Amino acid sequence: MFSLPKNATIIEVGPRDGLQNEEKLVQTEDKLQFIRALQKAGIQEIELTSFVSPKWVPQMADSKDIVAKVAKTGRQFVLTPNERGINAALESGAQSLAVFVGVSNTFNQKNINKTTQESMAALKPLVLDLKKQEIFVRACISTAFYCPFEGAISPEATIDLCREFVDWGIDELSVADTIGMASPKESYDLFTKLINKFPQVLMTAHFHDTRKMALANIVSALQAGVIRFDASAGGLGGCPFAPGATGNVATEDVVNMLHRMNIQTGIDLDLLCAAIEKIEPHVTNPITTGMYTLYKNRS
Repeated sequence: MFSLPKNATIIEVGPRDGLQNEEKLVQTEDKLQFIRALQKAGIQEIELTSFVSPKWVPQMADSKDIVAKVAKTGRQFVLTPNERGINAALESGAQSLAVFVGVSNTFNQKNINKTTQESMAALKPLVLDLKKQEIFVRACISTAFYCPFEGAISPEATIDLCREFVDWGIDELSVADTIGMASPKESYDLFTKLINKFPQVLMTAHFHDTRKMALANIVSALQAGVIRFDASAGGLGGCPFAPGATGNVATEDVVNMLHRMNIQTGIDLDLLCAAIEKIEPHVTNPITTGMYTLYKNRS
C-alpha cells in the first residue's frame, strides 16, 4: 500500500471559480452567506472572488463588497488578472492574491488576449513588487495537462512555466487540469516532477470532473506527495473560456474520500453540505454530487 499523509488542505474555490460561469447573477448577500457557511464548516482557505472587468465576468462585479464583508479567517484569495485588478484588490484589503496564466498560448489568447509569454512579461514586475510587500501570491497554471484548442500539453512546457514563477518567489502553484482530461498516471507523473523540482513551493492540484476521473487523479496526486487540493462545493464551476470544461471536483466528495482514507481536513462534512444548501437555490444547474445527494436524502 502506498504511503498517505495524515492531513490535507482543501482550498474552496466555489465562491469564485464555481460561480463565475453561472448564468444568473447571484446576489452579494447570498454569496456572503455561502462563504460564511463554508468558513463555519471549517474551511480555512477560500477563493472569494476575482477583480476582473464586470464586462467580461458580470458575476464578479461585487468583488470589493465581498472582500470587505467576509471574516478574515485563514487565507482568503482573490483572483487578479492585471495591475488594475491587483491595485483594486489591495485597496479593498485583500491579503492573498492569485494570478493566472495558461500554458497553452491559444487558451491564454482567448482568455485574456495575450500569449503566454506576453502574460508572463506583464506579470513579472507585478509579482516581484507584491513579494517585496510580503503579499502571499499563488500562481494558477491553467491547461497544465490538456488544452481545448491545442490538445495535449507537454509536461516540460508546464514545468518551464512553473519555473518562471518559482524564480520570482511565488508562494504557491495551483496546477490545473482545466478541461478534466488528465488521467491518474498523468497526474502522478506531472506532480512527481513538479514536487521534485520545486520542493520549496506550496503545490496544489486543481481538477475538473469532466470525465469523472477527478477523485482518481487526486489519489494519484496524493501518491506523488501533493497535500493541497482546490475543490468547489457542490461541484460548481467551469471556465467560460474553455469549451467542454465542466464543474470542479466537488469539495464534499473530496472531503468524504479523504476522511475515509484517514486523511484529516478539519472540515465538517455535514456543515459543508449545509453550506451548499444555502447556495443551491441561487444557481441554475441542479447539484447532484454524491455526498450532497446523500445528505439531502437523509435530511
